[in-house]
Amino acid sequence: MSDSAQQLAAPVKVAARDVAPNRRRGGDIRVVLSPKTVASTSGFMGTLTLAPDEFVAEHYHPYSEEFIFVVRGRITARIEGETLIELSAGEGLMVPIGQRHRVWNSGTEEAHAVFHLSPLAPRPDLGHVDTEPLPQSGAGQPQLDVGGRADE
Repeated sequence: MSDSAQQLAAPVKVAARDVAPNRRRGGDIRVVLSPKTVASTSGFMGTLTLAPDEFVAEHYHPYSEEFIFVVRGRITARIEGETLIELSAGEGLMVPIGQRHRVWNSGTEEAHAVFHLSPLAPRPDLGHVDTEPLPQSGAGQPQLDVGGRADE
């Protein structure tokens, strides 16, 4: 087995606290396990922390399903601009490929969720399409980075 194949087959541990937070789209998003952090080939996983009333701007994934699992607190997801789905701790949601979605903390305490997207887009710049202005920049822009450690 080649060194690169052996590295891909080796388990890799990554702590969310060691990953740089991305706040461009709203909230504290940390892509923990990804092609960049662990050389994954089928998808990526991370954490989302939202303060009360904080949101992640509406977007869709042309190639990936998104799985969201609420660990603590409560979030609301708006799917395709009209369907509202409330999620509490211990509940999950699968957003199908290509469906616009926006999530926000609809509770009174900090919310914490885990997300996973799969399969990967052919290129990172094709994986995420913003459909509303971003809270940090005021304009939808592609995000080319899919995670990395804070010390990189």
